Amino acid sequence: MSSMTPLLKPDVTLSLTLSPSSPSPHDQTLKPEERGIRLIQLLLKCAKHASSGNLHRADACLLEISVLSSILGDCMQRLAARFASALAIRLVKRWPGIHKALNQAQQPKVDLDRAKLLFTRTFPYLSFAYAIIAKTLLHAMANERVIHIVDLGSGDSNLWVALLRGFANSPHGPPHLKITCVNGSKAILEKLGQRLVKEAESVGVPFQFNSINASLRELTKDMFKAGSGEALAFVSILNLHVLLSEDDQVVAHFGVNKNDGIKDCKQIGDFLAMIRSMSPTLLFVVEQEADHNLNRLVDRFVEGLNYYSAVFDSIDATLASNLASDERLVLEEMFGREIENIVACEGLERIERHERYARWVVRLAQAGFKPVRFWHSSGEDAKQIMDAFGKNGYKTVIERTGLMICWRERPLYALTAWTC
Repeated sequence: MSSMTPLLKPDVTLSLTLSPSSPSPHDQTLKPEERGIRLIQLLLKCAKHASSGNLHRADACLLEISVLSSILGDCMQRLAARFASALAIRLVKRWPGIHKALNQAQQPKVDLDRAKLLFTRTFPYLSFAYAIIAKTLLHAMANERVIHIVDLGSGDSNLWVALLRGFANSPHGPPHLKITCVNGSKAILEKLGQRLVKEAESVGVPFQFNSINASLRELTKDMFKAGSGEALAFVSILNLHVLLSEDDQVVAHFGVNKNDGIKDCKQIGDFLAMIRSMSPTLLFVVEQEADHNLNRLVDRFVEGLNYYSAVFDSIDATLASNLASDERLVLEEMFGREIENIVACEGLERIERHERYARWVVRLAQAGFKPVRFWHSSGEDAKQIMDAFGKNGYKTVIERTGLMICWRERPLYALTAWTC
């Protein structure tokens, strides 16, 4: 056996499951605020031990966290349970055989399609982005007769139904609309195609649906089948960051990052160059407003705690009437998977490489894109959408080249629009 693969000692115990039970009686000695502070301290300490490879001390932290946390507890307890699970998985990956056996034995925990639908329906983040994208497209392409829009992976019919209805009411009559959807799931593509064809027929819009069953990494220019004379647009909803995944050890060894604070990445550079070469009228990008594409585990762990604490707080405020609801568990399992990828994975396996708006602005500008201002009524639309959800914590901030969608004072999602 290689010296790089340590033996699992009997006194090392890693908790890989999230206990749904109520907090331990020991927890009763701490007030919620004190317990939250203690959990943060333990999580940060555990992350440092996990980063340095000190399994015994990391395990001791995980054991104490398991006493204080619960996926049915308050916001901090639930968040701590997700991050503790991710740290435990990272540690057990030191033994690939054990990790693989455990992973194969586990059944899928959540229906991601259902979780995404719940997220869009329950929170204004994506609903707001969809509304702004639709309004901007309708305005920018009002005089076009043949329009081709490419959905780079969302597979969400809610993104397109409002657009179909908007084009149906065009003062010049509806244009011929072609939507191409990229997705790795054939089932999602079939369901989306059926829904959009039916909707187009009902509103009288000449329509064509094309599907590309592939990942973003596999796309080539000819797959889009863009025709001459088409007004072309691309829309990416929480997907472009997967193209930032790379072999971090190679990057660190050769020092290929030339830009201050921005990691050069050939994969995203080539992809944006391909899109740019097709001269689209518009490119929309929605991404998480977070710094999770950092090399050091502790750095992205701290950023992850800050980001997802705001996400979980917004879930708490929105679903406060039912703390143990099935919807809450489904949503938080979806975010738990993101947390696991950020914390437990490295290299090409780590795909949740969220970057902040400012870095995307630089990447897109370097690829030859220019920012586009949104339709002038965006501020009014934002207020109407936020008011419809009835929570004072949601807000939007209009930046020079984009829009921030926030929970309280914390930006969570950024929307930008670009042209050639």
